[in-house]
Amino acid sequence: MIISVQNQKGGVGKTTLAIHISHGLVLKGHNVLLVDADPQGSSRDWAAARGEKPPFPVVGLDRPTIHRDLPTLAKDYDHVVIDGPPRVSDLARSAIIAADLVVIPIQPSPYDIWAAVEVIKLITEASVFKENIKAVFVINRKIVNTAIGRDVVEALEQYPFQVLKSAISQRVVFAESAASGNTVFEVDKNGSAAKEVKALVNELLKLGVE
Repeated sequence: MIISVQNQKGGVGKTTLAIHISHGLVLKGHNVLLVDADPQGSSRDWAAARGEKPPFPVVGLDRPTIHRDLPTLAKDYDHVVIDGPPRVSDLARSAIIAADLVVIPIQPSPYDIWAAVEVIKLITEASVFKENIKAVFVINRKIVNTAIGRDVVEALEQYPFQVLKSAISQRVVFAESAASGNTVFEVDKNGSAAKEVKALVNELLKLGVE
């Protein structure tokens, strides 16, 4: 399965999510490749910050031919996760067309809900070229113990894509682990953040086998 983590709004936690989905899949025994399609190269920076090899390979592929180039790269892997680029561009379109499943991280704020229109347009356009493409929203950086996450789910119901039951909360451990090129699984494998990512990965895998 090729999972593309996409949102044309910056600062929604795309890279953090792509890295953690990748590691979550590896921990379930899958062979995973992370493709950094963002010219800023944040996933590559994360891998470079480690003192050792990351738990999965990270490659840069930030050109608008991902949908053509990826099949060759992907053939040796069970799953490929794409850390998509910000902004509406040919590169973003290519990263969507390459995917079987588009994961759209949404922060619990009205601005993110309004901005989701851009990525929805891109996915709708891409579905002309790839009919069976699936897309889902995941609430990211949810504030723990607040009702705002529930309000966001209700607001997103106006859009044509499912909102996943699994949500990722705003937790300091995500930033702390990133600084050393690690994931929350390596810093606190039994913590709440790790449990949330595991639940998300399980839900994504179920979508892939439908």
